[in-house]
Amino acid sequence: MNDKNIELLTNAFANALDIDKNQVNNELKYQGIPQWDSITHMFLINELESTFQIEIDADDVLEMNSFVRVKEVLEKYNLSFEKQN
Repeated sequence: MNDKNIELLTNAFANALDIDKNQVNNELKYQGIPQWDSITHMFLINELESTFQIEIDADDVLEMNSFVRVKEVLEKYNLSFEKQN
């Protein structure tokens, strides 16, 4: 399930920010690329909510300022993104 979640998360980022999936990695940060600005951030939140069937709290939206941080915040919603051995 975790590999599936990573794939879903990567696709959500790529779709919302209109970037190639190869650009989605742990180095990706809010305003780190021109495509991730305040407007597309809201598209991203919408895409994440639709993809994972959750409603993200406004405080969490503000914390989601990098790919890594998004994964950490989404763990509050019982989603896991780390590979299990």
